[in-house]
Amino acid sequence: MAEEAFDVVVVGSCMTDLVSQAPRLPKAGETIHGHKFFIGFGGKGANQCIQAARLGVKTAMVCKVGKDFFGDNYIQNFKDNGVHTDFVGQTSDAATGAASITVNDAGENAIVIVAGANMLLGREELQKALPAISRAKVLVCQLEISPQTSLEALRMARDNKAKTIFNPAPAIPDLDPDFYKVSDVFCCNESEAELLTGSSVTNLEEAHRAGQELLKRGCGSVIITLGPQGSVVLKAQESTSKHVPVPAVTAVDTTGAGDSFIGALAFYMANYSTMPLEEMARRANQVAAVSVQAVGTQTSYPFRRNLPAELF
Repeated sequence: MAEEAFDVVVVGSCMTDLVSQAPRLPKAGETIHGHKFFIGFGGKGANQCIQAARLGVKTAMVCKVGKDFFGDNYIQNFKDNGVHTDFVGQTSDAATGAASITVNDAGENAIVIVAGANMLLGREELQKALPAISRAKVLVCQLEISPQTSLEALRMARDNKAKTIFNPAPAIPDLDPDFYKVSDVFCCNESEAELLTGSSVTNLEEAHRAGQELLKRGCGSVIITLGPQGSVVLKAQESTSKHVPVPAVTAVDTTGAGDSFIGALAFYMANYSTMPLEEMARRANQVAAVSVQAVGTQTSYPFRRNLPAELF
């Protein structure tokens, strides 16, 4: 079983989203009536893995959940989406990661995240997953688990000639400089780029400049996503940066759109190794644009069968 080769391996986080919709956010000590509650599957790592799986590549998730109701449910969710779960560990030492989210009628939210079991993912679990990581075409990491674990996974992938995508989210200002050197594709949004470079990223020109700065730190290439403005793609071997626009759509819920983009990008990198990076970004933009037109995070992620044939 361990000898299976995967197209995309994601090392990262799983979160159970507990979402309450209420007319407004409660004040301290106040109880108010909400009008809707639902439980969703989230966490950046799991989101990215599930989007890649829905596009039709063999995926495996390396993560840690609790020995609890949410952990069992999450493992079932991976199976339902065709994600390989041999490297999903369950621990009794912490609860499955959870995000308690209150959304008001204006669409504003207040969120409390408890990382829980995610923070217990470490070297031991990576060693167990080494057969999958070493034979992966693409490895994807983020920062919702211990940064050292992400860095170690990226190094393991590079040592085994797998392509790496690193998504420095949620961004931390004191990012280990080695992260840049082990990233074939360093992919962040405008606020993350701003935090990492210390300069404002509000338009295309500033995004180009921030991208140049990140490239200088040693990445193979950089993609900065700019929401409705699409993305900017820069490659180490080329002096120019390219703007990749996104189709104009009416957004219903943008939650998880960045993760949809990265999951789609991993799919294209694994499946179409000779495709230019800006073309991969253009197609990944279109997948993410579909996701913002439906409510929820993973519930809004399109399957291959729901997408136009020219994306494949």
